[in-house]
Amino acid sequence: MTVTTNDDTKKEHETLLEIEGLKKYFPISTGFFGKTKQYVKAVDGIDLIVKKGETLGIVGESGCGKSTTGNTILRLLEPTEGKIIFDGSDITKLSERGMQKIRKDIQMVFQDPFSSLNPRMRVFDIIAEPLRTHKVAKGKELEQTVYELMETVGLDRSFSGRYPHEFSGGQRQRIGIARALALKPKLIICDEPVSALDVSIQAQILNLLMDLQKRFNLTYIFIAHGIPAVKYISDRIAVMYMGEVVELSSKDELFSHTLHPYTRGLISSVPIPDPTLRERKEQFILEDDLPDQTDLPSGCRFYTRCPFRKEKCKVEKPEFRNVGDEHFVSCHYPIM
Repeated sequence: MTVTTNDDTKKEHETLLEIEGLKKYFPISTGFFGKTKQYVKAVDGIDLIVKKGETLGIVGESGCGKSTTGNTILRLLEPTEGKIIFDGSDITKLSERGMQKIRKDIQMVFQDPFSSLNPRMRVFDIIAEPLRTHKVAKGKELEQTVYELMETVGLDRSFSGRYPHEFSGGQRQRIGIARALALKPKLIICDEPVSALDVSIQAQILNLLMDLQKRFNLTYIFIAHGIPAVKYISDRIAVMYMGEVVELSSKDELFSHTLHPYTRGLISSVPIPDPTLRERKEQFILEDDLPDQTDLPSGCRFYTRCPFRKEKCKVEKPEFRNVGDEHFVSCHYPIM
């Protein structure tokens, strides 16, 4: 599948990141001599386009490959196959020195706001580290930039001498966001940035990310396993299952015309707080457990859990196709 627009000039202007056939396999060594016989196909041939200024949400159950996708885009993990075209350049084959330049434009906000911060470094030095590494600022300019970044994310500059353990989870995540902003990136990959936070704090961080996007014209890839957070912040949403994207569309289209049974199951799993509305909600329970990632079904990977499965699904892999209005789905029998 290749996601394209009819106007190539417009696509070139709008597209910041294009992923073509991206794969990431992890070998499993078995036997006395450690010979590789099997692979975990964490990411198995996905195609995505991220447009400038948008938020592309990636959602799915734990183990579906969404975080591996984010790490592979940034080349924290080396891709097994495929192309990663960032701002018009294929970064897949770049050396580590070449990637160091690219990483000024691609930053990441990590899931755990505590383990992602060096406990031995003060907040000032954590935020200043990328500025020093890339020789962007020094002296008074460095000091002023760090203080401005702290205030931008809602932290008082008087906190600059403190260590990460002296902050709450939400404050630590703000530190991580300030560090990601330091080099004025074009793309920020947010890898489940609110999953470790209380619900009220999650809303604050999501609102902060949205405000920063408008202020600095940022582009986000927002990775999460929780539907509400992805729905709140995203412009388009890609649904991943067992290393593949099974549905992709705009946020409004995805929730008003859900086509893939797996997507329907994810949405149905979100609890409704109002008891008067619970009986009206369509119950769509996913069957069984995830299949073995070293022995995936030969046809549709969702076959073993799908209540609408037919014989064709077992033997023939569905095509990831556009069914209209840039709504893509990988299913022989989408819910229409």
